[in-house]
Order: sequence, then C-alpha cells, then structure tokens
Amino acid sequence: MPGKGPRIGLALGSGAARGLAHIPILEVLEKEGIPIHMISGTSIGSLIGGIYATGAPIRYMMEIARKIDWEHISDVTFPRKGLIKGDKLLAFLEIITQKKNFEDLKIPFSAIACDIENGEHIVLNKGSVAKAIRASTSIPGIYVPFYHQGRLLVDGAVLDPIPVSTVRKMGADIIIAVDVGIKNVDYAANNIFDILFNTFDIIQRELEKSRKLDADIIIRPDLSGTNQFDLNNHEKYFEAGYEAIYSALPEIKEIIKERS
Repeated sequence: MPGKGPRIGLALGSGAARGLAHIPILEVLEKEGIPIHMISGTSIGSLIGGIYATGAPIRYMMEIARKIDWEHISDVTFPRKGLIKGDKLLAFLEIITQKKNFEDLKIPFSAIACDIENGEHIVLNKGSVAKAIRASTSIPGIYVPFYHQGRLLVDGAVLDPIPVSTVRKMGADIIIAVDVGIKNVDYAANNIFDILFNTFDIIQRELEKSRKLDADIIIRPDLSGTNQFDLNNHEKYFEAGYEAIYSALPEIKEIIKERS
C-alpha cells in the first residue's frame, strides 16, 4: 500500500518456453510476503506477468504450463509474414486473461512490443490485455505480426528483452529483473525454429553487452542447455526458477529493509 514501504516492480524478460521459470519466482515472492506493486513484461514475460496481474492463482498458472503445447497456440499459415497465424494464440490468451482490460487488473501491468514498420519501442497498457500480450509475443518470422492500436507489432524482445526502464517509469522504487535468456548459445540448428530461436538468443546476448540493466536485483535462472521451443521441459524451467529466487531472497529482503 502507498506509504507502507517501497513500491516494488518486476521486469520479466523474454525467452519463449524458458520464460516458464518466471512462475516459481512469482510463487516464492508471494509466499514470502514480498508485495508486487507493478509488472512490465516482454514476450513470454508479458504472458506470465499479464496472467498474474489478472489475479490468476499460481497453481493455475503452473497447471497450464504443464499442459500447454505448441499445437494449442499454433495455426500454421502460408508464410507471407510468419509461419503461424496467431488466431489460436489470441483465443487462448482471451480465455486465460478472462478477456480483461488493463483497467480491470489486480496489479498495474505493461507489455512491451516493437513497431516493425518504424522500429519504435511500444508500451502497451490500455485496452485488451490479451491483444497486448499477443502483440508482445509475436516472434518475428514465426508468428504473423499483430495489428493493434494502429500499428503492426512484433515481439518486444527485438528492442527491450528485459523492460526495466518501463517498470521504473511506472513508479517502482525497487526493481527486480528476471533474465531468462542464456549467455552461451549451444544448441543444434536442425530446423527453421531452431535457427530462428538461436538467432534471437544471439541477438539478446549481444544486446546485453552494450546495455546495463538498471535494476536493484537481477535474477538469472540457469537455463543453459535448453531450447526456447521446448515447452515439455517445464519441470527443468521450474527448478531453475526456484533455485534462482531462493538464492536471491536474502538480497531482496535486505534491499527492502534498507529502503523501508
């Protein structure tokens, strides 16, 4: 509550399937009584953050993560602008967000996208939450870009893999960033999806070299040896998330104590 301590914001990063590691981090913060006052997310970070902001229970999110497969959110199309049309993904998002708008959310939330026609960094925080997440998760070359609010939008990771600056602008006093990228790209490129996801890993790694994350805490689950496309590896993602958040907890609590 305002006046009861520092306002804590989460910046949840991109990483496709690896982003399932965000869920146990949210779970532990909740169990430890660490309040989250605002969330900004890019790509899978927008999906996990947006669902959580609707008030969805962690156990519900875990169950979805264990059952979801690409066939549930993929509708292959003629590859003019992408391999997957995205209508099934949007329908899925509308169900799990209960068709809520941003003003209906329990926690203030922003999703990050990129205007593919002019390269502009776009913060989505009005209207349909499902449509904002659909835009933020439009992986270039895989999902068809999403036309939303007068713009043709793709995955925000193109510009802003971990949206720390956005959550700071939302008013956070303490920022916890979650980085679900990997530092070493070491995965075979056997098909077009492997090639595209390895490309995104390389781009994100190079972006990090030239950009310092202005966060108070950066949580980095060890996701080495995993493929962004592998939704069946959820238990490994969960385990990595748990290990990372428990390691970071003492520092998080110390920072909150110092700022209170």
